[in-house]
Amino acid sequence: MTRIRSLLACLVLTTVASGGAVRAADEPASPRTIAITARRFEFEPKEIHLKKGETVKLKVASADVSHGFFQRALKIDAELAAEKTAEVLVTPQQSGTYTLICDHFCGSGHGNMKMTIVVE
Repeated sequence: MTRIRSLLACLVLTTVASGGAVRAADEPASPRTIAITARRFEFEPKEIHLKKGETVKLKVASADVSHGFFQRALKIDAELAAEKTAEVLVTPQQSGTYTLICDHFCGSGHGNMKMTIVVE
């Protein structure tokens, strides 16, 4: 009985010392979040890297006017209202390099407003 109590005490101390709590196996982990800013006529950062099969939250903020946030193969299609933030969940299933575009006309440089998503 003393040995069981010692083992339990060690388990509790290890959990507390690591700063973590025991998480149930079926409890979903929060997805990784990547912040992106859209402004005339660019996305920042210009390139992001994702892992195949990993769900990621893209938190996209418009710094000025309304923009689009579109990439067909990755099933990304969001409207960014002027000076607002939108969240997009993406789980890429295929490795590759994808070009994301602004699909809302936002001014004279609109056609060059792109970013690259690399899925590894």
